[in-house]
Amino acid sequence: MPNFSEADQRELAQFLEGENAKARVQQTVHSLTDSCWDKCISKVNNKLERGEEACLANCVERFLDTSVFIVKRLESLRGSGGM
Repeated sequence: MPNFSEADQRELAQFLEGENAKARVQQTVHSLTDSCWDKCISKVNNKLERGEEACLANCVERFLDTSVFIVKRLESLRGSGGM
C-alpha cells in the first residue's frame, strides 16, 4: 500500500465519511420502509387502499418529524456543551 500525503489522507477520510453517511441514510430509509410497510399494509394488491395510503403518508411524516426533532435536539446539546 503506497504512502499517502497528508492532503491525500484527509481527502480519503472525507470521502469515506461521505460514503458512510450515505450508507446510514440508505439503512434508515430501508428501516423506515420496513416499519411503515409492516404497520400499514395488510395485503398486497395492484393498488393501495385509501386507508393504507393515508397510513403510509402519516407514518413517513411522523418519522421525518421525529428525525428533525432529534437532529435539532442534538445540535442544541452540542451547542450548549451538553454532549
